[in-house]
Amino acid sequence: MERVHRIQGRELHEQDLAQVRNLIAAHPDWSRHRLSIELATAWNWRAPTGQLKDMAARTLLLKLEERGWISLPPRRCQPPRRLPIVPKLPGEDGSKTPIQALLSELTPLALQTVPADRPPFSGYLAHHHYLGYRGPVGENLAYRIRDRQGRDLACMLFGAPAWKAAPRDRFIGWSDTARAKRLNWITSNTRFLILPWVRVPHLASHLLALTLRRLSADWQAKYGHPVHLVETFVDRERFRGTCYRAANWIYVGQTQGRSRQDRDRTLQVPVKDIYLYPLTPTFREELCRVDR
Repeated sequence: MERVHRIQGRELHEQDLAQVRNLIAAHPDWSRHRLSIELATAWNWRAPTGQLKDMAARTLLLKLEERGWISLPPRRCQPPRRLPIVPKLPGEDGSKTPIQALLSELTPLALQTVPADRPPFSGYLAHHHYLGYRGPVGENLAYRIRDRQGRDLACMLFGAPAWKAAPRDRFIGWSDTARAKRLNWITSNTRFLILPWVRVPHLASHLLALTLRRLSADWQAKYGHPVHLVETFVDRERFRGTCYRAANWIYVGQTQGRSRQDRDRTLQVPVKDIYLYPLTPTFREELCRVDR
């Protein structure tokens, strides 16, 4: 029986691997960039907006090389750092004026979609989020939140979901096939930062509710498809998940203390609580479809 490999949600057959090898052999003068474009074109690998997914093809080629299945041409240049060292913004040396107020004194709040790799958004996360920040991966939406006086209060980033999370997958009712085809229709709240000089009761849960009301429409506008479910992973050693519970997120279980890079099951990472928030009443039907 032919062995089928599943990488990045794609099923790769032996003829697919042979096609990649032949493409490389037939064009030894091509760069890795050119190969990724041609492979994405040959497979008609496109986003819902029609944009060619050459970066996804590049990542796939690198993974195939890591497994020893292909040999790519040498790099022609070193990849740039994903983010430069981000200087602190004025006032972040400890002299920032504290914002201590009731939520009603700051509303209405302004949510602005911003580039996830540019200051001040990137600087705030790099300097103040406990996980740090190196930039977004894959489809993403970044929000910068200000009060009615125009003062920055918080940053939120939604990006690529976990490939596998057993409690989440059971909650959805996902088969491996459905997950592979529909994973891009969910997103993960990968960063949530209320700036350290902001002290406003109930702000966190209010921001979650405010953002989720517009998230799917913003995603549709940017990527040409909606999202139907949001996930987040809360480090149990640091946080209690109070704001997610207050905003009606659903606790579904815990992670197993493994990383998405832990192919050999040797890395130990903190156990995290998994919370989900359905954005549509029919999220299960939408996410379990395999005919799209």
